[in-house]
Amino acid sequence: MSAKYYAPTGGHPGQDQLLTDRAVFTDAYAVIPKGTMRDIVTSFLPFWNGTRLWVLSRPLSGFAETFSQYIMEVSPGGGSDRPELDPAAQGVLFIVEGTATLTVGGKTHQMIPGGYAYLPPSSDWTLHNKGTEILRFHWIRKAYEEVDGLALPDVIVTNDNDVAPTVMPDTDGKWATTRFVDPSDMRHDMHVTVVTFEPGAVIPFWKLMSWSTDFMFLKARLHIG
Repeated sequence: MSAKYYAPTGGHPGQDQLLTDRAVFTDAYAVIPKGTMRDIVTSFLPFWNGTRLWVLSRPLSGFAETFSQYIMEVSPGGGSDRPELDPAAQGVLFIVEGTATLTVGGKTHQMIPGGYAYLPPSSDWTLHNKGTEILRFHWIRKAYEEVDGLALPDVIVTNDNDVAPTVMPDTDGKWATTRFVDPSDMRHDMHVTVVTFEPGAVIPFWKLMSWSTDFMFLKARLHIG
């Protein structure tokens, strides 16, 4: 069974709606409720036609971020022949609604919800919505940190439904991580994964990492206590 993913649709809240969906921003973390992603806070990028986006994070947000993350919304007929203007930036695309036509390295891919693409720096790629429904996807961008003696990573195009999740030990199968990149491949300095929690699952420890991390909840809700 194919998974379903959350994506914002914009719009405006009613005049009688309580303002309870407030974002929280501190030196240590930021929480952005889905209710804050409305039409009034969308942005636009050069050379993207029929496209708007919500900026979830960027390197200058105020804490230890090294990447940017957008939720892109592309109308039918929209897209870009010049999507990435920074030759040093690598990217990950994750489709949540609609169908994307991605062309990279001379090959064209039809990406449906759950579609994942890793795009190394200086990739020659284009993306268009040739369907009849709105296309929505996550775009994560990060400056690639080269290591002498290691080649650039290869392009990866796959789907969440085609990658077997890795069950975390001692969790009774309630917590699993879908890894699209081999963790032992030292060419990669950025990993975007899908973490699945069954009802009742718990993360019983705080994050113990020195690098930047972003969580986007694609479905259901999480209690932080």
